[in-house]
Amino acid sequence: MATSLSSIEHPISSIKQDRPFIIPIFLPHAGCPHRCVFCNQSSITGVDSKRLRISISDHVERFLKYKGERRNFVQIAFFGGNFLGIKTDEMKHLLAEAAQFVQAGRADSIRFSTRPDTVDGKRLDIIKNFSVSTIEIGVQSMDDRVLSATKRGHSASDTEKAIQRLKELNYEVGVQLMVGLPGDDPGRLLASAQRVAELKPDFVRIYPTVVLTGSPLAVWYKKGDYVPLSLEAAVTQTQALYLLFKKENIPVIRMGLQATEDLAEGSTVLAGPYHPAFGHLVYSEIFLDMAMSAIKSANPKGDRVGLHVHPRSVSKMRGLKNGNIKKLRGKFHLQSIEIVPDDSVKEDQLKVNAFI
Repeated sequence: MATSLSSIEHPISSIKQDRPFIIPIFLPHAGCPHRCVFCNQSSITGVDSKRLRISISDHVERFLKYKGERRNFVQIAFFGGNFLGIKTDEMKHLLAEAAQFVQAGRADSIRFSTRPDTVDGKRLDIIKNFSVSTIEIGVQSMDDRVLSATKRGHSASDTEKAIQRLKELNYEVGVQLMVGLPGDDPGRLLASAQRVAELKPDFVRIYPTVVLTGSPLAVWYKKGDYVPLSLEAAVTQTQALYLLFKKENIPVIRMGLQATEDLAEGSTVLAGPYHPAFGHLVYSEIFLDMAMSAIKSANPKGDRVGLHVHPRSVSKMRGLKNGNIKKLRGKFHLQSIEIVPDDSVKEDQLKVNAFI
C-alpha cells in the first residue's frame, strides 16, 4: 500500500529541479532602519559590513565560472539587508552593475530581499527600470504581538499590503518566516502561516530562531529572558508549516539557515536549534510519520518490513544516523526494516511490504 504527503501536488523534488542558479551578494544590515533582536547578519553571512566594498562584476564572474551546463536560469541576488531601504544612488548602482549581466545575456534576472514596510510606489518606480523579477519579503511573523516583541518595526498589515502590491505588478514574491521567535508559540505560528498562505506567495523560506553572538537576543538569552526552542521542537514546528504550505501548493524552498564556516565553528551560535542539515531533519520527520502510519495500516504479521521509496528519498527515510529505522523497529517490535530504492515510487511517497 502507498501513502503520501496529504495529497501534495508538488513532490519534494520539484522545487529543487526548478531552482535557478543564484549568485548571492550579501549586504548585511544595509538599508535596515534598526536592528531586530534576532539579527546579526555579519555572523550569518560571514561578511563584515565595514569591509563590504566588493566589485559585483568580479563576484558574479567567479560564480559564473562554476555554473553547470544544466543550470540555465541565472539570478543575481542581493541578500542580507533591506534592499529597498538602501539609499537611492547606491540602490541604482547595485542594480545597474547586476543588470549589465542580464543585458549581456549571461544572467536572466535580479532578485533581492527587503522589509515589507519599504515596499512603496517611490521605491518600486526605481526598480522597474531594471531586470528585477523576484522579491523576497522578510515577514518573520504575521502576529503583531510577536513582531512587537522582536522589534521588527512593522505590522502584519504592512506585509499584506506589500505582497498584494508586488503581485499586482507581477513580481515573483517570496516570504521568509521564522519559528521560535520571542512571544511566539505553535498556535500563533500556525495562524501566521495560514495568513501567509492566504496571500498566495510564490514560495516560502522557513528559518529557526537561533541566538547569535552580538545580537540583542544574546543579551536576553544570557539574562534568562529568552529560551530558544530545542532542535526537536523547531523541527516539529517547521514540519507543521511545511505541510500547511504544501497543502496550499506553495513551495517551501529552504528550511534552516544556510551553513557557513562561521556557523559551523560553533562560536557564532550561542544557543538554539541550529543544525547544518536542518531541512533534512524536517523531511526525515515527515517520512517517519508517513512510515508509522503506513506500517500501522499494513498491520504486518511478521517481524520484517520493506519500505519502498524513491532513490533520492532513501536518506530522508533512514533519518540522521538511521534514527528513523531505530524508532520504527522499537515502535512496531520489528527485527528488520529494509529500505528499498524504487524508481516507481514518487519522491514524496512510500510503499510498505510486510514479509511473513
